[in-house]
Amino acid sequence: MAAKNHKISVRLGQIMGLIAQRGSITVIELARQLAVSEETVRRDARLLEERGDILKLHGALALPHHVGEAPFERRLRENAEAKRAIARSALQLVADGDSLIIDTGTTTSIFAQELRNRRGLTIVTNSSDIARTLATVNGNRVYMAGGELKADNGASFGTTAVEFIARFRVRHAFISIAALHPLEGPMDMAFEEAELARMALSRADNRVILTDSTKFGKTALVKVCDFSDINRIYTDDMPFPDLAGALEKSGVELHVARPPVQA
Repeated sequence: MAAKNHKISVRLGQIMGLIAQRGSITVIELARQLAVSEETVRRDARLLEERGDILKLHGALALPHHVGEAPFERRLRENAEAKRAIARSALQLVADGDSLIIDTGTTTSIFAQELRNRRGLTIVTNSSDIARTLATVNGNRVYMAGGELKADNGASFGTTAVEFIARFRVRHAFISIAALHPLEGPMDMAFEEAELARMALSRADNRVILTDSTKFGKTALVKVCDFSDINRIYTDDMPFPDLAGALEKSGVELHVARPPVQA
């Protein structure tokens, strides 16, 4: 049963990844891509629709923002208190004058806002939002990776961006992820995002994931790295026992910063 559930979880992540790449995709095309029946895709789609992850449109599946919602701004508001608590906790790792690589993401964008409490930072990023937040304050130096900008989040990706990141050696790398699975490890929705995050981690002494607990136990399309490739995870709740065990086995420090209780 566990093996069957794992297989379904992986397939759900693959479906989300393919939809994220295209905005929308037909059931027929998903079945072909995943080498499963259309009925299997429809059954999986019902699970994703019940979770609110997708919308069903005339034989196709789409992300909510594909039909009118602004994706990045919407995600910034989702679980915002937890993301703010994570950002404030991770801020303790950074001292004035530190060097950082920060990839694009809603939690990393909120982290960048908290970094305005530090001075003299050197920041390397592929996020135009993070660059704007930190470039003009407190004597910071900001290096923005070039490449193709994605309309969703205003971040640059591709070979040019990865090669740019590879030129630096920094004290800290902070990345965001789409999923954190005890067997598959940290994962992302798109190949180019995972590729850039992997490079960012390889160029830092301290390799950090910032993620809220909604990502726990889930899978996405592309593996970012092994648990052994990171030093720390900052999150807002304790992970499930199997995930906590995988992190402990790899020597990953877990920092839990619970958001304030709403009155």
